Amino acid sequence: MEKPKRNENQSLNPEIPQPIRKNGEGFIDKGPRDVMRDMENPDMLVPPITDAGLVANLRFSFSDTHMQLNYGGWSREITVRELPIAKTLAGVNMSLTPGGVRELHWHQQAEWSYMIWGRARISAVNQNGRNFLADVGPGDLWYFPPGVPHSIQGLEGGCEFLLVFDDGSFSDLNTLSISDWFAHTPKDVLSANFGVPESAFASIPSQQVYIYQDTVPGSLASQEVASPQGTVPLSFKYELLAQPPVKTSGGSVRIVDSTNFPISKTVAAALVEIEPGGMRELHWHPNNDEWQYYLTGQGRMTVFAGNGAARTFDYRAGDVGYVPFAFGHYIQNTGTEPLWFLEMFKADRFEDVSLNQWMALSPQQLVQSNLKVGPELTDALHKTKSPVVKYPPYTYYPK
Repeated sequence: MEKPKRNENQSLNPEIPQPIRKNGEGFIDKGPRDVMRDMENPDMLVPPITDAGLVANLRFSFSDTHMQLNYGGWSREITVRELPIAKTLAGVNMSLTPGGVRELHWHQQAEWSYMIWGRARISAVNQNGRNFLADVGPGDLWYFPPGVPHSIQGLEGGCEFLLVFDDGSFSDLNTLSISDWFAHTPKDVLSANFGVPESAFASIPSQQVYIYQDTVPGSLASQEVASPQGTVPLSFKYELLAQPPVKTSGGSVRIVDSTNFPISKTVAAALVEIEPGGMRELHWHPNNDEWQYYLTGQGRMTVFAGNGAARTFDYRAGDVGYVPFAFGHYIQNTGTEPLWFLEMFKADRFEDVSLNQWMALSPQQLVQSNLKVGPELTDALHKTKSPVVKYPPYTYYPK
């Protein structure tokens, strides 16, 4: 079959990408089209020739979500509504002004959070009447188990953070809030419950407050409330950046799960850095789906779904990626600055299976006969056996 001939009048602007492979497959797209979007997603406009079959969408950007704006801050979320395949986890990106408050509330789901920038004060009380109060800064985490009431308040300069919930259908605009409960409880009931006159509730909000503006709180000591039961036995806060990273030839990783952050029973995570030209090796996860949040830089991920299906996606800061349970994948840094991202799982432990490690620890004759590869590969695999670490389960990021 002859390749279609290009009309001489259809001149190509070299700065505008076209859906044409170097071997001539494809044809020009004269529009209408979103050129900027195509430039951000070159591997969707011209997929690698190894992509095949049907794989669901595994990328969504917070930039394409609805912004909830309040006096005191903003929020936006990615749930199964935006990314239908992401059934295990949902994410909320939130920012609070100096003094801005995410009101007293609680969830049916567990809440895991990563501080992106700025500082905030978090408070909580567990079911045994033990309380918790702490300040969090960049790189710090917190985890509130389901049903534990809590609040978040921005400190000097404000803050921004990522919230992750262990249910893909979760929505932060549909949580259990103290103002919403008061608004839907008769004032005589409130009076009887608290033993104060009904007039004390004359000015309560008529609906959920969600986020509101307040003054920047004083020191931790000025806000501490002594509980007869004491403080919570397991801290709700974890300083992830204080954890020494596992350094590799192409990046670094910090892993946090219930082994080093004991309260985090349903969310395990890794903070990954890939240097320019580096790569997160071919691997898969044997315990659950992977939910990703890209913090800086830009990268490319190909996901292998089996049965001849694979698809490649481009990611940049502010994007969410997703990998279904046990699907093989790798991530490359395609930019000129370090690529930082979080990979999270609805699990108590972080687990992965390295393709390199599996092949290196299998009979070499079996590997050669299965893949018809030369001895160069098995020799290289044999050399990588010794630096392989089982936990954290990263081997290296080959450049």
